Amino acid sequence: MNIAIIGATGWIGSTLMQEAQRRQLSVTALVRDPAKLTGETEARALDLEQAIDPQVFEGIDLVIAAVGGRASGQHQLVPSSAKALLEVLPKTQVKRLLWVGGAGSLELAPGVTLVQSPDFPPEYKDEALAQGEALKVFRESDSAVNWTFVSPAAEIYPGDSEAAYRIGGDRFFTDDAGRSRISVTDYAKAMLDLIASDDYGRQRISVAY
Repeated sequence: MNIAIIGATGWIGSTLMQEAQRRQLSVTALVRDPAKLTGETEARALDLEQAIDPQVFEGIDLVIAAVGGRASGQHQLVPSSAKALLEVLPKTQVKRLLWVGGAGSLELAPGVTLVQSPDFPPEYKDEALAQGEALKVFRESDSAVNWTFVSPAAEIYPGDSEAAYRIGGDRFFTDDAGRSRISVTDYAKAMLDLIASDDYGRQRISVAY
């Protein structure tokens, strides 16, 4: 299987690339500037602010998308990219899309999301709302692409593998200490583990310790 990672030069995207390479998978980086990647990694140019050429996915079976607008402040890039990929990928041989989602749309109670809580960090609110819009795009789409929206824990941080991760659904969950957390390395492992499984198609899952 040939996989492609959109946003492979970002924080989470680069960790996903490292995990894919550690597993000796055939992986292609889809980034705005391929010159930023060094080594033997295959890289192709993809600018999500422009129309997507289906040919960029030639030879690709599965796509992992790590799209973020925090650095540029262009948060609407998140839902617009979800919509564009759902429209373009059916024109290619790509059958599956794994999406790096956010935690803000996880439910504390029916109809009450984490981003709505008074303690939610304001500096992450726009990004969380944009990911929530992307989730709505996925759920309302009739695209033929088999997508999975993968929300991390509320606290995702730099670090090596620490413990076994757990998979949940829409409901926010915590560990025995009452914390919602996962290292970016274990999040990447959870994401790459999905490649070997046909589970969780056309739904959102959450990953945390």
